[in-house]
Amino acid sequence: MAGRKNIGKIIILLFLIIILILAGLMWFDYLGIIQAKSVFSPVYKLFGLQVQTSRSATSSDPLEANLDNDRYLKRLEALTLRTEELDKREAEIARAEALNEQTALELEDRRIAQEEREQTFNNTVSRYDSRQANIITNVQNLNNMPPQNAVDILVAMDDQDIIDILRMADTIATENESQSLSSVWLQMMPAERAAQVQRKMLSKPVTTATDTSTATN
Repeated sequence: MAGRKNIGKIIILLFLIIILILAGLMWFDYLGIIQAKSVFSPVYKLFGLQVQTSRSATSSDPLEANLDNDRYLKRLEALTLRTEELDKREAEIARAEALNEQTALELEDRRIAQEEREQTFNNTVSRYDSRQANIITNVQNLNNMPPQNAVDILVAMDDQDIIDILRMADTIATENESQSLSSVWLQMMPAERAAQVQRKMLSKPVTTATDTSTATN
């Protein structure tokens, strides 16, 4: 008899344990801690309870979902701001590049203009030096020939060429401390032509040697 009583107690305790385990599983499943809805759904319906078919209906999942959604929106906002910032920087870089290109073109135009001015100046200086050399050569040739022959050559020249030769003759004579023949040549020229040359020499004391060089004898 005692043995049967003990076996009965053990069976009762096992049923109680099984009931407690099932009750705990049902409670945890109801709270959403574990997933056993398909097993306990008849029991839920028996007691009139709403069967939860997804984790989104739990008290914790909506909060987590909202947090994930907030994080996603913040990341999306950050990416949008980053994209706008990059677009703005790209636009600024494009404007800077355009400005640099414009400045480079202006500098190139200035460089070309400067080179052209220098070339023009060098050409002018070269022509002036060449003309001066030719004038000196002409003066030396005229000094070495009879005055009348020199006058005949001078009369055939332009007035400016005559003026430059006469002045160079005076300059060379001063440097050599000799007598200049410029006054002799003027006296031997036709009076009207001599007066015209002297008048131009007085009205234009400084000359620019930009014309082509005169021909030598």
